[in-house]
Amino acid sequence: METNKKKLGALDISTRIRKEIFDGGIAFKEKLPAERVLADFYNVSRGTIRSALKHLEKDHYLTIKPGSGAVVSYERLKAIVSPVENANPLELIDARFAIEPHICRLAILHGKREHFKKLDDYMTLMEKNPDHTKEFAIADTNFHKTLAESTGNNLLIWIISQITAARDLPEWTKARNLTLNKDIVTLYNLQHRNILNALIAREPELAASAMKEHLETARLSLTRASGT
Repeated sequence: METNKKKLGALDISTRIRKEIFDGGIAFKEKLPAERVLADFYNVSRGTIRSALKHLEKDHYLTIKPGSGAVVSYERLKAIVSPVENANPLELIDARFAIEPHICRLAILHGKREHFKKLDDYMTLMEKNPDHTKEFAIADTNFHKTLAESTGNNLLIWIISQITAARDLPEWTKARNLTLNKDIVTLYNLQHRNILNALIAREPELAASAMKEHLETARLSLTRASGT
């Protein structure tokens, strides 16, 4: 868990714990630390922690048993909503095309220095691994997730989390294996770098355009691989 410097409320804490559950930092069926431990960690009262955990229980992320504590009840793959679970990779790319260019605009408005630092770190990982498609895919996923998180818009973050979770499904894994090679990874890296440079330069339309170009390339690659 990340440490905190400012005074947090129950919603702040529930949002942070929810993000860790989404990201897999706290696993399905894992027991959370005791209330007093969480209170010390977040530097808040036990009442604030209790309220935060109740928020998460209400949203079906936790199950709280008196005397036993809070246990994660959110299972990432099972939490994928059925339209996403049943969508094919081309449909997911089209959905991303409708959303992610605007995410770039919002990232410029609301993104913080630490978001851009994380994006650059993931960019470095992608550029280091053109021959290792699995490592590239992980860093690529985290790049797009961080971009969504930088908007501060919980609905957009949730939508991207659904699409991200779908990448673990068999059809997406098959498509990734068919499309990713050193040449396409090198091209994707160039496009990711163009997106990041536009974000850093605070050029919203340039960033949105770079994202459109990247997703058009991904769609073309998937189309060729599927033979459609």
